[in-house]
Amino acid sequence: MELRQIKYFVAVAKTLNFSDAAKELFITQGTLSQQIRQLEDEIGSKLFDRTSHSVSLTEAGQEMLPLARHALETSAECFQRISDLRKGLTGTLNIGLTTSFMGIMSKAIQRFQKDYPSVKLNIFYTTASELVQMLQEHELDFFIAFKSAVMFEELDTIPLMDTELSAVMNANHPLATRKTLTLNELKHHRIVLPSSGLQARKAFDRFVDADTSSLNVCIEINNPNAIIRLVHSTRLIAIMSSLATYIDPDLVAVPIEEMRRKMTACVHVLKDKYLKKSAAEFIKAIKESV
Repeated sequence: MELRQIKYFVAVAKTLNFSDAAKELFITQGTLSQQIRQLEDEIGSKLFDRTSHSVSLTEAGQEMLPLARHALETSAECFQRISDLRKGLTGTLNIGLTTSFMGIMSKAIQRFQKDYPSVKLNIFYTTASELVQMLQEHELDFFIAFKSAVMFEELDTIPLMDTELSAVMNANHPLATRKTLTLNELKHHRIVLPSSGLQARKAFDRFVDADTSSLNVCIEINNPNAIIRLVHSTRLIAIMSSLATYIDPDLVAVPIEEMRRKMTACVHVLKDKYLKKSAAEFIKAIKESV
């Protein structure tokens, strides 16, 4: 049984489509089918039930899938450990993050690439739930997001910093010099909120019990970077993480009395998985950036 055949088996099991799996593997469908047949012959069991319309795992295939995934993970970890020992930092680093962390990520990238220019970075901005799935499927080395109220047994978290929801506004706004604000005071101003589903919005909804009727919410946007650009050039006030000031130093984040609870930014990694050297160095760069 070759490691290549195991990789092919896992790819077909993931897509349940030989054509899609072949494209993902950059081989022909005929080659893929031949390799799967050879694997089935070697182990003496069919792994897939194939009809003209569908592909499904047999009982043997279902039994083999977690073992095959483990074999691929162990092999990849072995090669990574040897690579880390044998040479300097090279290769590819896959990093995920929610959009709240664009600011600190920019600083970390500059710091990291200065020290390790041979490492290619693949960076994925998406929701926390999608990042969890990508990490579980080994598509990421780690991701950065606020610590979630929902805990995942297979994930470990490395705390980076604490932040809080604040009233974020242009430095020239009349309220920009205030030390703190209350929600009652914000009722008289036009408010921008992150859209439902984003981590900052989930935290806001918990604080106010999802009741925004007392506020003049005129805009909701699903991209914190777009909110920041909008607030920069208007008198609008955004309720979002104070991390916004990392992206735009011309913004001011004024704490809101009813929301003085910390939100912890964390690096999320798979528990018990080897953390390659480049990932450890990038996490170090992030910590230095904040």
